[in-house]
Amino acid sequence: MTEVNRMDDPIVPNSPGEINFLDPEIQECPYPAYELLLEQAPVWLDPILGFYNISRYEDLRKVLMDTENYGNERPRDSGTLPDGRALKILNLYKEKGWVPEPTLAGRDDPNHKEMRAMFDIAFRAGKIKLLDPFVEETAHKLVDAFIDDGHCEWVHAMAVPLPLIVIGKQMGAREEDIWRIKAWTDAWVQRLGMMQTEEEAIWSTEMEIEAQHYFQKIFERVRKEPDDTLISEMVNRVIPEWGRTLTDAELHAEMMADTFVGGSETTTNALSAGIMMLGRDREAWGQLKSNPDKYLRTFIEEVLRLESPVQALFRIAKNDIELHGVKIPKGAMINTRYAAANRDHRHFECPEKINLDRKNAGSHMAFGSGVHHCLGAPLARRELYWGFKAFIDRVDDFELAPENKLRHQPNFALRALKELHISFTKKA
Repeated sequence: MTEVNRMDDPIVPNSPGEINFLDPEIQECPYPAYELLLEQAPVWLDPILGFYNISRYEDLRKVLMDTENYGNERPRDSGTLPDGRALKILNLYKEKGWVPEPTLAGRDDPNHKEMRAMFDIAFRAGKIKLLDPFVEETAHKLVDAFIDDGHCEWVHAMAVPLPLIVIGKQMGAREEDIWRIKAWTDAWVQRLGMMQTEEEAIWSTEMEIEAQHYFQKIFERVRKEPDDTLISEMVNRVIPEWGRTLTDAELHAEMMADTFVGGSETTTNALSAGIMMLGRDREAWGQLKSNPDKYLRTFIEEVLRLESPVQALFRIAKNDIELHGVKIPKGAMINTRYAAANRDHRHFECPEKINLDRKNAGSHMAFGSGVHHCLGAPLARRELYWGFKAFIDRVDDFELAPENKLRHQPNFALRALKELHISFTKKA
């Protein structure tokens, strides 16, 4: 195999005090920092951001299941933006677009439960199953476009378009608009990542407002002419307890956070990570290729566990809490480090390795847990299945190209590979 450019040696902190999750080099390979927190500081107060980081698997499960002590509702942009910036962004929404209401993920019961019921209907298993032939067809069409070339940039060729085309169809977007939508979601994700300057954050907001005006036309269309898409269900279904449908401001919040970012960005990142992992682990590639029917579903769970497209999200302490001797005051922001929990050796044997025979691979926290478990998880798994399956079915062998840097976008919350060049021989 051709030697592949690797990332520089990762930063290995000697103590929790040396960890800075806003440092792009630590973000590039956060796993030594996670290992340190898992062993020395399972509840760690980040002195830079003021968040309480929780990293161990069992602790995180308890946090996610305990809605009495840990909640999701918090003041808009609480703890995530410097003073003054949040107000500028709020005024920008008011002036040019719609001020997004709290998303489904940002609500607590009973409000969350009432809203979730509508989404559970929209994303019900039967409806997702009906999408399966379209997902399979789209994956193979994307492979058809590059299979004769012998090489491709996988992120652009498959990982981005597959989930965007699928969710775009269900959200009323035209397929020719997917790269325009990708620019909007990238801007939104960058702001979520908490590593922007004020000028960059304003730009991200303006991009989101541009997206709002695009989707507003779709809302108005399906109100007049309902159809069988997910967006029609979201726009037109009445939430019984509220006695109304979602407002435009509520819909705009969901379009960016829970549908296009939640429904495409994370799948993109897992599709990218999976091929990178197989390029580095030839034994796993050989095993997967030898029997995809046996190993592919476990491989998908191992990708989600090891690379964790969503590295971390947030909760807020609803009461004073003590965990591992650390007192967490009421109102404190809690950073739920899913990616650390997914490599906790207390739950996963040899957690740093791909194991296609791992019995508990599916118990990872890549989709969260509890009442806020990702409602798009079944669709994401189908997209990952057909994305990888189309590749395995059509490619005899492949390797990572030497020009790869294997670098990720700097982001506090998500893990996104910038690009992935591969060369391959197609099956006869």
